[in-house]
Amino acid sequence: QVQLVESGGGLVQTGGSLRLSCKASGIIFSAHTMGWYHQAPGKQRELVALITRFQGTRYADSVKGRFTISRDNAKNTVYLQMNSLKPEDTAVYYCAAGLGDLWQFHGNYWGQGTQVTVSS
Repeated sequence: QVQLVESGGGLVQTGGSLRLSCKASGIIFSAHTMGWYHQAPGKQRELVALITRFQGTRYADSVKGRFTISRDNAKNTVYLQMNSLKPEDTAVYYCAAGLGDLWQFHGNYWGQGTQVTVSS
């Protein structure tokens, strides 16, 4: 059974930082591209960042220079370091695993999401 379990969300003030974690089980983690998406109320789910098994990365324009995605294959975990947080970053953040590359990624497996709230 595949499981992606996110953690690390919470309430933070504008300009603050959070680090999200997503631990995977039931998949060959090192073979998968991993991604972070977010979904704000009333909006569609959007890509935040991707990291391939070769450590290639891709970011949404809105988070470039502020967020960093990384992975630890030994721990089956992908991270999202979020700095200089803004109120518009407020959303539920989801972890995804898939076999595509940075430009043709499709999430085959999804986590349950973790809430990030940035207060102004």
